Amino acid sequence: MASIKILLRDKSTNEGLYPVILRITNNRKSKIISLGFKCNLLDWDEVNIQFKKTFPNHTQSNLLLAKMREKALKIINDFELEEIDFSLDQFEEKFRGIEPNKITVLEFWNEVISDLNKSGKAGNAKALSETKKSVFNFHKKNNLMFKEITPTFLEKYEVYLRENNNSDGGVAFKMRELRSLYNRAIKKNVIDEKYYPFKVYKVSKLKVGNIKKALTREEVRLIENFDETKYPNLAEAKRIFLFSYYCRGMNYFDIMMLKWSSVSGDRITYIRSKTKGKFNINILQPVKEILDSYRNRPSTTDYVFPILLSNNLTATQIQNRKHKKLKKFNSDLKKIAGIVGVDKPLSSYVARHSYATNLKQIGVSTDIVSQSMGHKNVAITTAYLKDFEDDVIDKENERLIM
Repeated sequence: MASIKILLRDKSTNEGLYPVILRITNNRKSKIISLGFKCNLLDWDEVNIQFKKTFPNHTQSNLLLAKMREKALKIINDFELEEIDFSLDQFEEKFRGIEPNKITVLEFWNEVISDLNKSGKAGNAKALSETKKSVFNFHKKNNLMFKEITPTFLEKYEVYLRENNNSDGGVAFKMRELRSLYNRAIKKNVIDEKYYPFKVYKVSKLKVGNIKKALTREEVRLIENFDETKYPNLAEAKRIFLFSYYCRGMNYFDIMMLKWSSVSGDRITYIRSKTKGKFNINILQPVKEILDSYRNRPSTTDYVFPILLSNNLTATQIQNRKHKKLKKFNSDLKKIAGIVGVDKPLSSYVARHSYATNLKQIGVSTDIVSQSMGHKNVAITTAYLKDFEDDVIDKENERLIM
């Protein structure tokens, strides 16, 4: 719990006077704020925390000290009521009456991106960078303030995105990133929550319609039977897709980061990058064959798949490599779909979606599907399975006219 104390500084000035300070302590850290008074040791009442009568204008000065103490306690109380885990800098800004929202959106955005890169979250930084570029292509002025991001601003930005051929998913993605930035700004006390535009402009309205993404088991077989000897340039895409499908929908980033040390006997053990959940997967025969095809290949890294070319890449280098290779992977999957006759928009995500749906189709309970995929709650899994459940309902409904 935060606390404050008014006292004299230990060290005197060149005049032999001791500054009166306010010390704020929060989360075991302290900060000293000067209150603008200086006095002799003999003029300070340490017990009652005020000036003695010997101090010039002691009555008025003590009233000011009392008001400062009251102001400090109110600021702490306000933070606690709003359940804000405030920083000492945030307290000082409030106490001194510094206008925190003088920082521009661009300045704050760049600061957040820099912090994310420094903390190794290059993927998050890249997503924010892409949205930042889009917003300022729309707004054109670098001095944009958070107060200017109003519901009207967001509506116009949405129109701009759609005019520039952004899909529903693309619009929703950018709006979520912008909302995330605004939430960070509120938490950092850059902008007051009363200006929050997303109370009126609802990102939830941009929810993308449910598009059938899952492959049937027969369509997965078509990819398994794809003759990679005729198309060696597409062999890697086929293997990675099937590896994902038979490894509980393992996502592309985790496949890229998978090391041989995670493969032991008939099990694969790894930590999912997105949720930090631990997975221990049995190696099915198709997975074994894929692993065997890479096991004895010459390699300069510890990674199973030849996607990353060095063990010592930075987080930014890894994200850049992922972006490049994932783009090629998705392009190659579309070529495979065209060759084998799968009339669905094939991508890395489809393997995960297909795994969930096909498990459900063979009678596995949603709870088990959810656990196998590492979902935190069944509602997430249900979203994956909605297409399948709608189909079942449709077929059952048709029985009414039989």
